[in-house]
Amino acid sequence: MGSSPTVSDLDLRTLARIATESRTDVPAQGLPPSLIGDLMDQIRCDELTISGFDSHQRAWWLTQVASGGDAAPDEASDQVHWEHYWDCQPCSYPDRSGDLRSVVTIADFYSVRQWHSTGMYSDYYRPLGFEHELMLCMPAGTPGTGGPGRTLRMFLFRGRGPDFCERDRALLTLLRPHLYQAYLDAERRRRPNPQLTPRHWQLLHLLAAGHTNIQIARRLGLSEGTVRKHLENIYSRLQVSSRTAAVTRAFPNR
Repeated sequence: MGSSPTVSDLDLRTLARIATESRTDVPAQGLPPSLIGDLMDQIRCDELTISGFDSHQRAWWLTQVASGGDAAPDEASDQVHWEHYWDCQPCSYPDRSGDLRSVVTIADFYSVRQWHSTGMYSDYYRPLGFEHELMLCMPAGTPGTGGPGRTLRMFLFRGRGPDFCERDRALLTLLRPHLYQAYLDAERRRRPNPQLTPRHWQLLHLLAAGHTNIQIARRLGLSEGTVRKHLENIYSRLQVSSRTAAVTRAFPNR
């Protein structure tokens, strides 16, 4: 989507600094404000919003807004948004395509005239003063967590004037892995590992070493059914749904 971008050496040096800088300002939800501020310094926008989407439930499970103005949706406009969601091609693109990697703009899907004729623009974007959007999509949590329709998205909005350019898209694409990791790191700091028993940790170390349930049962002198029960308990306490996610959650630095 889009033409070949032009990213300067200065851009790359700035991205390297943003990606490696230590962040201590972990908020109650979302990304560190200092990281968002650095991003907004590099890609001009009137508002940057991070939203946790549950498109099947037509609800948000996270909302973090950094704005240069005073535009912000309210409960009524939230309802309007969901009424038009599936008919809006850029909004529903991650659900329809399964593509959680591409950074997209409204212009990837509509001409200006087409966009202005949509219900999403006339009922939601125009009242908020938004003309242009750059959207990045990420998984809702660690691998193996989340669920159908749950995604984490970053929106950069602009009002009237120039649209986002390919350089803006390229910068956000390059930063995407770091932004996702920064979100996971913030989640771990907000939600430290719950108390696990010594037996749980034994199982987790064997999982991390790549052992199967049968191998774990033999090593620990347990039945395979008991191993499965222990794993179910571990998954519940770690709030994950797979072996890989459990190891990632238990050993974040591995």
